[in-house]
Amino acid sequence: MSNLTERIEKMHRRDVMVAWAFVVVLWLSIGFVALATWSLAPTGAARVVLLTGGATVLIFNTAAIMAMLRHYREDRDFMYGLDIKFLDAARAARGK
Repeated sequence: MSNLTERIEKMHRRDVMVAWAFVVVLWLSIGFVALATWSLAPTGAARVVLLTGGATVLIFNTAAIMAMLRHYREDRDFMYGLDIKFLDAARAARGK
């Protein structure tokens, strides 16, 4: 059973790292777009609207990823245990 626990922990850690990498890339991308298009906004008010929209996207997407990771942590054994069960069954069906 410890082998299953180790596999679950490994899969969970990988998913958490990928999710946080996505958040970091999203923040960097929105920042890059804001800097690259700063001079295209016709007025200061337009810049405020664009920055507010970008910040809203960042906040909601980051919060959604955090909620997803919290759910993964709560149901980790069930979700990843099921994944491992099906992966092992598929591997056995292929004869490996």
